[in-house]
Amino acid sequence: MDTSESSTEPRPDDPASPAPARRGRRRWAMDTRPLRRPAYRRLWASTAVTAVGSQLTAVAVPKQIYDITGSSAWVGAASLAGLLPLIVFALWGGAVADSVDRRTLLLITNTGIAVTSLLFWVQAVTGLESVAVLMALLALQQAFWGLNAPARSASIARLVPEDELPAANALGSTVMQTGQVAGPLLAGALIPVVGLPELYLVDALALCVTVWAVYRLPALPPLTATVARRAGLREIAEGFRYISGHTVLLLSFLADIVAMVLGMPRALFPQLASETFAPYGEGFALGLLFAAIPVGAVVGGLFSGTYSRARRHGWMVIGSVVVWGAAVTGFGLSDSLWLAVAFLAVAGVADMVSMVFRGAILLSAATDEMRGRMQGVFTVVVAGGPRLADVLHGTAGSAFGPRAAVAGGGILVVVVMLALAAAVPALRRHRV
Repeated sequence: MDTSESSTEPRPDDPASPAPARRGRRRWAMDTRPLRRPAYRRLWASTAVTAVGSQLTAVAVPKQIYDITGSSAWVGAASLAGLLPLIVFALWGGAVADSVDRRTLLLITNTGIAVTSLLFWVQAVTGLESVAVLMALLALQQAFWGLNAPARSASIARLVPEDELPAANALGSTVMQTGQVAGPLLAGALIPVVGLPELYLVDALALCVTVWAVYRLPALPPLTATVARRAGLREIAEGFRYISGHTVLLLSFLADIVAMVLGMPRALFPQLASETFAPYGEGFALGLLFAAIPVGAVVGGLFSGTYSRARRHGWMVIGSVVVWGAAVTGFGLSDSLWLAVAFLAVAGVADMVSMVFRGAILLSAATDEMRGRMQGVFTVVVAGGPRLADVLHGTAGSAFGPRAAVAGGGILVVVVMLALAAAVPALRRHRV
């Protein structure tokens, strides 16, 4: 694709192009300046389509497995079956994203995800009813996703200027969180009307739109100094050495691990809905608990205009993780369902702020030849943290009771995050 430009005037999608100042209510409302840049707008549009479509498959796979087996244990096993390929291929995908044209990698992996969704549809419509096939397809899908995610995130810094990185991250995170709310609701509405197999087909068709949007992106080859780079174990190890040598990057990962592993209480939602909030209706309470954090995150994204004015990105991460921990503590101590949901929504806002500024730190503090690998590690942390939290909170809930486990986890988040910030000043001092 020819991306040359004969004019010397700055282009709308050129990172050097100045953006107009935001005034009035626009200073705190969602900052949409990155969407004025055509290349970023195409990437964002592909993310928006994927955010909803992927949730259709995320609902359909466990539903189909449960229909076949009648066992929740098999549903949990399928989730773990997808975790290992995601971890392996996200780490390798980060190295690949630093060595090839990222647009090409996105085209290949998005096409692979679309084909996998089509195969999900084929096995469903033919009535195969094989859990082994479903788990194999899930592992393949997660492998493609692991290769895709680092390249997608690392590309953002090549499409928008540094001062718009928080806004770009907020836009992407907001549509992803919106998809987590709208996708399952849409799936629930479609299953009785069109049937389970067609959810896979809708996802596959939506991914065709994503492939077209990625095709319209400009070429994103490695910079001159990194053209000859390979993508092997040595390069993956080099990424981890790079993290260990850049304290602010290491702390940004640790902040997410602290928040998610110690403070993500979702494994205890069913027990809390069944015991503490049973008077409200178990199913109603469970739905509200699962929806509260994503809804709060979407609300946080709608007010992302405030993020663009922040320059102390390290303090924003520290503050948001502390607020997350305090909100989770409040949730654990709540007897009222509505108060509990309110605390979880506040936690969702804090999670959005944390995601935005941790993402901005990764994109701004890392050089371009390392961004893919940083995003690969980021993908592993984001995917693995909540799963570790499920194990930790499930065990603690059985030992101490669900409310004590949730509140204790929230307190630990606050204490550990403040201790890290006090002991290592690099994150406190980081600013743009």
